[in-house]
Amino acid sequence: MRIIIYTRNNCVQCHATQRAMESRGFAFESVNIDLDPDAADALRSQGFRSLPVVFAGDESWSGFRPDMINRLRPEAAVARA
Repeated sequence: MRIIIYTRNNCVQCHATQRAMESRGFAFESVNIDLDPDAADALRSQGFRSLPVVFAGDESWSGFRPDMINRLRPEAAVARA
């Protein structure tokens, strides 16, 4: 499963989401909208108004949502060396 987290600089909830994903062993891509304004426009056009925005397979959500992170399938995790 591909996981993408849209973040921005100095976003506490963004950092918390990334740390939660890392602690559970999930691999993810991170897109910083401060560096990619087109990504911010695309998220707004999809109705998102707060960060982080997470796309995980068929699921998507915004904000720090440990409940949603905990629901991700274990096969999305990668082994840590």
